[in-house]
Amino acid sequence: MATIQGNDRDAQADKEQLAAVRVAVDEVDEQIVTLIARRERLIKIAGTLKGDDAEVRAPDRVEKIIEHVRSAAEAKDIDPDIVESTYRAMISGFIELEMRVHKDNS
Repeated sequence: MATIQGNDRDAQADKEQLAAVRVAVDEVDEQIVTLIARRERLIKIAGTLKGDDAEVRAPDRVEKIIEHVRSAAEAKDIDPDIVESTYRAMISGFIELEMRVHKDNS
């Protein structure tokens, strides 16, 4: 019987720890959204400054960004593949936004 109670205590402790981790993840997500909002404002400005669609798409610039964030990930000892895939998705969305802004301002 003591073993069952011990397992119940361990299970409860795990649930409490998981709840705390989820709160922390939610806080990080809020910070990430704030940074994405800042990036969006900057991208909108950039979209008004570029001369043509090719300059908006800027594949060489995209690859420099990817190289930079992979290096930053490695320096922080986090998975560079996760960082790269996250950035590629984000950049793709921002290129679409920047294309709309650019067309509206042309």
